[in-house]
Amino acid sequence: MKKKIMSTILAAAMTGALLMGCSGSTGASGSAAGEAAAGEEAAAAENAESAGDSTEASEGDAAGGVSEAVADGELTVGTNAEFPPFEFVGDDGEPDGFDVALIKAIGEKMGVTVTIENMEFDSLVASIGSKVDVSIAGMTVTDERKQSVDFSDPYYDAVQYVLVPSDSAIASADDLVGKTIGTQLGTTGDFIAEEIENATDQQYNKAVDAVNDLVNGRLDLVIIDKNPALVFQEKFADKLKALDGADFGFEPEQYAIAMPKGDTALADAINGALKEIKDDGTFDKLVNQYIEQ
Repeated sequence: MKKKIMSTILAAAMTGALLMGCSGSTGASGSAAGEAAAGEEAAAAENAESAGDSTEASEGDAAGGVSEAVADGELTVGTNAEFPPFEFVGDDGEPDGFDVALIKAIGEKMGVTVTIENMEFDSLVASIGSKVDVSIAGMTVTDERKQSVDFSDPYYDAVQYVLVPSDSAIASADDLVGKTIGTQLGTTGDFIAEEIENATDQQYNKAVDAVNDLVNGRLDLVIIDKNPALVFQEKFADKLKALDGADFGFEPEQYAIAMPKGDTALADAINGALKEIKDDGTFDKLVNQYIEQ
């Protein structure tokens, strides 16, 4: 009986408390709820702002960070070691030349190991981003290539030359009409030969093969960059002569390093290293060592 009375009293007391909370305390509890909601909104805004800051920081890090291409500490470089003095196979059987030395110096400035892959020139652009990270191979900057790759700042100005037999009468653009012309596949010389009226563009994977056919009387001329032309003229001094491309209306061109499209972090790193090399005298030393010796 006592338990029943006590239960009744307790129930009544609780009911009273509930009635008081629903009447006289309505303003206070509403205010508390509003403050709680406001606090939640402020916290949410703060979290959103923090998330935004974090996103901006992440984007900033990506823009000025390390390219995925060299995140492993290695830069894989494609070249075609058939283009002296810019690239050739050295006495040790490994690729050497101005371009090879230049990209190794760039890699040193970037703090990465440089690995050279020797391949056909015509496959270099297609290999960037898959088989190799970048390519350096006396490659001329052209609008056509820009559709597939980005280029570094230019590092060398060049012009095409015409190699002919020593007794050849070829001396001007008109003399190229109808001739059989040797070129290296995918090079500027190849592109020029294709535009010459009635000429036969005999394409080779290696420039030296074209030059050998010229020496053996199978071609009328070879169109090739100035420096390799001078190297081959010296090698076959009694059989060939090199003619300045300016006399044939060939426009000057620029060499640059080909890179994956859109990789601004890699481009910034390579261009920065290239500038350092030019500023500290390393570039000029390499020119003297490989090109102007």
